[in-house]
Amino acid sequence: MRIFRHYENVPGAFQGAVVAVGNFDGVHLGHRALIEEAEHHARDRGAPLAVLAFEPHPQEFFRPSPESFRLTPFRVKARLLADLHVDAMFALPFDAHMASKTAQDFVMDVLVKGLAAGCIVVGEDFQFGKGRAGNAALLSYMGDMEGFGVEIFKPVAAEGSEKISSTQIRHALQQGRPDEAARLLGHYWAVEARVEHGDKRGRTIGVPTANMRLVDCIKPAFGVYAVRASVLEDEKVVSRHLGVANFGIRPMFETPTPLLETWLFDFDGDLYGKHLSVELVAYLRPEMNLPDLHALKAQIAKDAQDAKKVLASL
Repeated sequence: MRIFRHYENVPGAFQGAVVAVGNFDGVHLGHRALIEEAEHHARDRGAPLAVLAFEPHPQEFFRPSPESFRLTPFRVKARLLADLHVDAMFALPFDAHMASKTAQDFVMDVLVKGLAAGCIVVGEDFQFGKGRAGNAALLSYMGDMEGFGVEIFKPVAAEGSEKISSTQIRHALQQGRPDEAARLLGHYWAVEARVEHGDKRGRTIGVPTANMRLVDCIKPAFGVYAVRASVLEDEKVVSRHLGVANFGIRPMFETPTPLLETWLFDFDGDLYGKHLSVELVAYLRPEMNLPDLHALKAQIAKDAQDAKKVLASL
């Protein structure tokens, strides 16, 4: 998949594409269905399949916060989209200039003159342009005027008929329900980061952990999780492992910054500096302030057994 950070001077091979437009945070089942619809149109037209998203997310521009709300950092999102056979990703910078574009200017400057899009696929609640003044109806009208196709896709509903949204998934993770998040995502939500050196307390009790800081993504509920982890090299999985992880501040030791500390059951080696993807499979319990290291060691042993029971069904 080619990634473009601009819409000007797009190579001819990627002009005339069928372009799915959205934020695609999480690349959940609703996003996947919309992209699959775009893929059908792309294959029918013999055209490239592309997605258009903004980077940073518009919400980060309009409401900056030290705490990230993202489900997927850019790198993770790009890899998930590439797995869906997307040929090109237009990750356009969202800045004051882009925010000031009217809906009409966005269509003309970006979609028509820039991308020379052959067809645009959006959800029926799509809004765009300064003040979110543009909608799917306006896009369809301008498509008729400018000669590009527009397909309006109805939102995908999960069990219980609720619309799948990134907001639902964020709430599920923040409330300690990774299983619900996975049901809406179509895959387990994962933390990806490089393994850092920690205080090495785990090694003193026979539980070596891989320590990771959550950067540019939402923080799930503090507590202990059954996890599945992958060691990555050059964006490719080189090994997979089962384990148990704690995310939080470790009340016994008062860690100032929340960490994800993962104990891999079947790994014996050095992970420092390696890139790790840790999928949260099930929430086992909240963090606990235990009286001493003996109690901590016993609790970790119980957590490991609980995690193994959950993970045996994978």
